[in-house]
Amino acid sequence: MPVTIKDVARRVGKSITTVSRALNDYDDVSSETKALVRRVAAEMGYTPNRTAQRLQKRRSDTIGLVLPTYGPRFSDPFFSEFLAGIGNQTADFGYDLLVSTRAPGDEEMEAYRRKVQGRQVDGLIVVRTRQQDPRVDYLRRIGFPFVAFGRVQGTLDFPFVDVDGEQGMRQLVRHLAEQGHRRIAYITPPSNLNFAQDRMAGFQAAMVEQGLALDPSLVVEGELTHRSGYQQTQRLLALADPPTAIVAGNDLMALGAMRAAQEIGLRVGADIAIAGFDNIPMAEHAHPPLTTVDQPIYTIGRMLSAMLIRIIRQEEVGEQQVLLQPSLVVRQSSGLVTQSKEGG
Repeated sequence: MPVTIKDVARRVGKSITTVSRALNDYDDVSSETKALVRRVAAEMGYTPNRTAQRLQKRRSDTIGLVLPTYGPRFSDPFFSEFLAGIGNQTADFGYDLLVSTRAPGDEEMEAYRRKVQGRQVDGLIVVRTRQQDPRVDYLRRIGFPFVAFGRVQGTLDFPFVDVDGEQGMRQLVRHLAEQGHRRIAYITPPSNLNFAQDRMAGFQAAMVEQGLALDPSLVVEGELTHRSGYQQTQRLLALADPPTAIVAGNDLMALGAMRAAQEIGLRVGADIAIAGFDNIPMAEHAHPPLTTVDQPIYTIGRMLSAMLIRIIRQEEVGEQQVLLQPSLVVRQSSGLVTQSKEGG
């Protein structure tokens, strides 16, 4: 039979209420009693009933994350890194993480409503924010605790962590121009995503700054997948005047672009330059290693978790709107590596 709080109370000669308050570090219990109760509880092998505690507090001690994915398979390494950061930080706070996958749209919104109305979670992390985002609108309207990885168009009256994608793309295009490229193609993420707009603005601004022509035929939209990067690159390389460099709005599309180029005999880093954005772990181990813009995905996951849990606990949060600066990581896929730019 498992040891109960009643058994601990009987052993120390205190009431169940006193033992409970001692274990939960209430100020009205003396330090001597707390030490006694904790020592005896440890000796007896007592483990608190977390479910009962949560019901009593009317909290789940759980935060939620609904990943916007298409299809039955989850294979985006960006989210794997992001989830590791969230999960590790959540565990440090003694919270659990509830993860669901839903395609953007009605099913996704229903998942949000179920988690909120069913009290499955105490707060939510919103990821891959859209220009007009119904998830953010819903959570703001009902006053439910949430934080976002990314911004939206319009009023920014909610906590978020974001990366300056416009600045990151400027660095990338500038690097390619310095390598001598004049026909630079861009595979943009879906245009409804807010970060896609930022990266597109950076791409266009950098092309103008470098005195390069903005050829509409060299700008195509992908789906943030390896397959879409592969397919869009096939189309770009079939043009009568193909690009000499291709920038992809994320690393998965860039890796797909590399495959398409290599299949027709092009040497990536010599015959054509290819670069991505995110710096997922596999970017460094690609063949050749991928030039990309680094954003600290794991760290961002930890930051968002800590921010959300402090909001839930009504603790001091500090800065609630954080815009991080990315850094350029130059590797062989864009040509000659210069030590001064590797990692910064």
